[in-house]
Amino acid sequence: MRMARNNARQRILDASLTVSLRNGAAHLTLDAVAAEAGVSKGGLLYHFADKQALLAGLLEAALQHFDDAVLQRAAADSRPGALVRAYAEASESTASALPDLFPALLAAAAHDPALLAPAQDHFRRWQQRLEADGVDPVDALLVRLAADGLWFADAYGLAPPTGARRRALLARLVQRAAGD
Repeated sequence: MRMARNNARQRILDASLTVSLRNGAAHLTLDAVAAEAGVSKGGLLYHFADKQALLAGLLEAALQHFDDAVLQRAAADSRPGALVRAYAEASESTASALPDLFPALLAAAAHDPALLAPAQDHFRRWQQRLEADGVDPVDALLVRLAADGLWFADAYGLAPPTGARRRALLARLVQRAAGD
């Protein structure tokens, strides 16, 4: 039974991303999400008391997915800068939270900018971790901001680099994270 609840919860979160991307974050409604997820509105409300709770859950899940992607990459690397490199490399990975994170941030901000507070705290903590990762703190900041910009360009089709240029950019970011 618990598994079914978790599956319904995940379907609802996935549906909220789909609806947000298809209709725009400002048009995310509980009815639209319930229909997309294949649950009743009451079923949605069982998991998320209101739209604010749904958006908070969506953002929390996207941030956790992001953390998991970065930490999984960093686990195999014990050298200084492992987290910084993993952060940059996660921007290239389809396993990263890229498909989830920016739409979740946009949907939360469109509904209530106060919903961004957990994400702001999350990225503040990441920046502190990256700056303490054994590489120059300015290089760590540069890599994080470049990776975030790459995700943003990808998420919204804002002339993201492709092919050899993209590979060169990522190689340069990883190089900066190595202190070179």
